[in-house]
Amino acid sequence: MEALRLILRYIHLIGFALLLGGAIVQYVSAKLRINWAMLWGSGIQVLTGFALAAPLRGGGDDEPAPAKLAVKLVIALMIFAMVFFSRKREEVNRGHFIGILVLTLGNAAVAVFW
Repeated sequence: MEALRLILRYIHLIGFALLLGGAIVQYVSAKLRINWAMLWGSGIQVLTGFALAAPLRGGGDDEPAPAKLAVKLVIALMIFAMVFFSRKREEVNRGHFIGILVLTLGNAAVAVFW
């Protein structure tokens, strides 16, 4: 079970890298749009986040707080919605794009500091 959890965590980190890396690449280029890395990264984050949280419902000292999981889920779903519904636009508003970046970094901050 521990090996599965570690594999899921690794895939979760790959999703984060795709999402953040894809967003930074688009931000550095002058055209703000949703690329495939952002779309796949946000989807991977949501799916592996569910998978990582599900087996932890057995109790124990190292179980994350339900409030933390709920906050991370809401933020991840917001990111996914922002990416998914604007993926076909030729260009995304600057505020919308920066919102994706801020939420992505905020979700990572919740994971690390909470």
